[in-house]
Amino acid sequence: MAEGPPRAHQPQAVLFACGQNSVRSPMAESLLHQMFPQALYVRSAGVKKGELDPFAVSVMAELGQDISQHKPTTFEELEDWEGLNFDLIITLSPEAHHKALELTRTIAADVEYWPTPDPTGTDGNREQKLAAYREVCDGLFARIRKRFGKPGPAGL
Repeated sequence: MAEGPPRAHQPQAVLFACGQNSVRSPMAESLLHQMFPQALYVRSAGVKKGELDPFAVSVMAELGQDISQHKPTTFEELEDWEGLNFDLIITLSPEAHHKALELTRTIAADVEYWPTPDPTGTDGNREQKLAAYREVCDGLFARIRKRFGKPGPAGL
């Protein structure tokens, strides 16, 4: 294979991945899908199966995005259901990054690692916890805008 620019400079299908597909990756999936609803196919998965986090649902609802119906999915479930036909896998946690790199032995996808803090261990009251989730969401939004560019008139 010849060296050249990454295949996924402008990907058609993007997979966000984290540890449990319950906070970071569903947030990122929703944000990117909202920005480019027609241009990109976007999904998310986790190394292990978690439960959708209610704080993540609340923070996304503040942005007018409903992720309450999201069903946490593992890489294996996603592969069984629809295959792993992604140009780009963006990993948000170390364990997801290792899993994605293993997958590139058998699938042709670029992998980008965006280290993203896990807000689930935040101590404090409800407002302090929500602030930690908002910070993660804001960081993902900024990273997505930088990576994928500003959406067209139909976007946010």
